[in-house]
Amino acid sequence: MKVAVIGAGLMGSAAARHLAKAGVDVTLIGPGEPENKRTHQGVHGSHYDEGRITRHNALKPFWVEVTKAAIARYPEVEAESGISFFTETGALMAGDDAWMGQVDAAALMHGVESHALGSDGLRETFPFFQFADGYSGAYERRGAGHISPRRLVAAQQKAAVRFGARRIEAEVESLSEGNVHFAADTHQFDQIIVAAGGWSDMVLGRARQLDVYARTVAFFEISATEATRLSKMPALVWQAPEDPYLLPPIRYPDGKIYVKLGGDPEDVRLDGPEAVGEWFRSGGNADVRDRLEDMIRELMPSLDIRAVTMDACVTSWTADRLPEIRRASEGLVICTGGNGAGAKCSDELGRRGAALVLEQIGEMV
Repeated sequence: MKVAVIGAGLMGSAAARHLAKAGVDVTLIGPGEPENKRTHQGVHGSHYDEGRITRHNALKPFWVEVTKAAIARYPEVEAESGISFFTETGALMAGDDAWMGQVDAAALMHGVESHALGSDGLRETFPFFQFADGYSGAYERRGAGHISPRRLVAAQQKAAVRFGARRIEAEVESLSEGNVHFAADTHQFDQIIVAAGGWSDMVLGRARQLDVYARTVAFFEISATEATRLSKMPALVWQAPEDPYLLPPIRYPDGKIYVKLGGDPEDVRLDGPEAVGEWFRSGGNADVRDRLEDMIRELMPSLDIRAVTMDACVTSWTADRLPEIRRASEGLVICTGGNGAGAKCSDELGRRGAALVLEQIGEMV
């Protein structure tokens, strides 16, 4: 049984590891990170970054369930690959009573351990944050913080290859009844998983079903001294119209330390691969960057910012705002739609896609 996983990002790389570990003959197909995002004319990925929040708490029980399963396997993936990607800084969610009520209900359903903080507790524990009056919080001290999505993908792929997977760096052009067309050739597989993120509709050759939204993230460079002052800063999600998320100080490959903030004031849909490519090459929206700077200066007025930069990424959304993980035909599984929350739980989402293939293999034995 030959299986192809199309899409070498977070979900696809996870699916390949789970399949290879189960002894399946699996090939992971997808391009690597481009050398220059601003000029690259092919497929891009949103995981070319060093910071994504990871936490158990969420507004919806589904995301608590899948993230809890994924976080429990972080040590396994790190051990199998020898690549560390998780930093335990803790994570905080903060909002008004109604918003936090959703967090508390989902946490109770799945047994999440977190520390409740009232308004005074938030101020005392995290004096560098200034929240709106009436906000309370849920603080996870353990098993939460941030991951490097770039290193997580590398870890998944290294482990998959260790267990026998093949890795082919190529862009898939099309599919047809078990045939995968890439690199001017056609390759036959018994089962195919499409986990191509914002490019999934294109790979599948179907009419648009995913809403792919343009996202701008802002990076606030700080000094090593400032990073030391913020050594107790957790990853943060707080209630605001922009659905913002904030990463604590992280050192990036350029050697600089950044605090990263994301959260767009509106959803700008990108229709088609050309629009997605143009967006990645654009480097982001300066107006959104400026709005994000206003937000962080309001939240963290004492933050000593050296410089502000930005970058572009995308999020892929399904109609029901849950991942599309299903069998589309006897030989095809779809595993896509992170809905802005897929990085931290990608190992579990990929595992669920792989499970559909393993189930099919089991039925055929």
